[in-house]
Amino acid sequence: MSGVAAIDCGTNSVRLLIAEVVHIDGDEVQVVDVDRRMEIVRLGEGVDRTGAFSPEALERTFEALRGYAEAIRAHGIEPGPESVRMVATSATRDASNRQVFVDGVREILGVEPEVVTGLDEAELSFVGATAEFEAEEGEGGLEPPFLVVDIGGGSTEFVLGGDGDDDLVRASLSIDIGCVRMAERHLRSDPATAEEIAAATADIDAALDEVERVVPLREAASVVCVAGTATTVAGIALDLPEYDSERIHRARVTKDDLDRIAEELLGSTAVERAAIGVMHPGRVDVIGAGALVLSRVLARTGADAFTASEHDILDGVAWSIIP
Repeated sequence: MSGVAAIDCGTNSVRLLIAEVVHIDGDEVQVVDVDRRMEIVRLGEGVDRTGAFSPEALERTFEALRGYAEAIRAHGIEPGPESVRMVATSATRDASNRQVFVDGVREILGVEPEVVTGLDEAELSFVGATAEFEAEEGEGGLEPPFLVVDIGGGSTEFVLGGDGDDDLVRASLSIDIGCVRMAERHLRSDPATAEEIAAATADIDAALDEVERVVPLREAASVVCVAGTATTVAGIALDLPEYDSERIHRARVTKDDLDRIAEELLGSTAVERAAIGVMHPGRVDVIGAGALVLSRVLARTGADAFTASEHDILDGVAWSIIP
């Protein structure tokens, strides 16, 4: 049994997964969660407007990573590419001063952050989100092919699984319609105005036109949505008094419930959204934009529901460094 640590740094949050790799019979392994954490650091705050990370956003991120480095050491994991991998996504691709970020991460964690491409990000998310469903094929679970949708802060990733013969992934694309980016670009009022919502919707729909030229969204048999927007919406749909990852994981949310929740979030004030039991404080001002993206995506797929997954790119990163 050995340990690995995976870190995902996105536009809105930085997350850690420490896992034990248990070798069973032959080549079969299991990845068992030891510690899973998330901090809202808003690294990408203002990047869409200024093109650079702010000093405040960098310090928030570095402070979270210092805590993660302590946790990694406490579990006896030595820094190095064999046991620790950090991926950084949309905002880091966009920022002109990204080298400051890279240098800070190296100093804190002892490893280089990997600024992954949109394709790499989507494939890691796909592996993390679907590994358990692939193992259950034919047992009454979700039917392939799977479409995995990962709504981040700066971008949203789409990846459609292959035919199960040769290719893991048939098609994928990352596009700049994340919840932070859409909120900063369009939804500036509290609550958002009809004009702002219409502008955001038009922006999202235009992006989805581009997505459909690459990823045949309607050919998916099952839609699996990962990351904070989808899991928060699932928690609201379940009417949970507080966030409960075990109940949210694999929850099925119908299109009707999703559309209703998106409308309610967009029509509510920040104070009203903050009072929702499953709401993380760092998502209060962007959850409406995220729910709108999710609603437009599901409508475009033609599916009548999506399945929320707590397993995502973090799990894919952990699988990628299993010895």
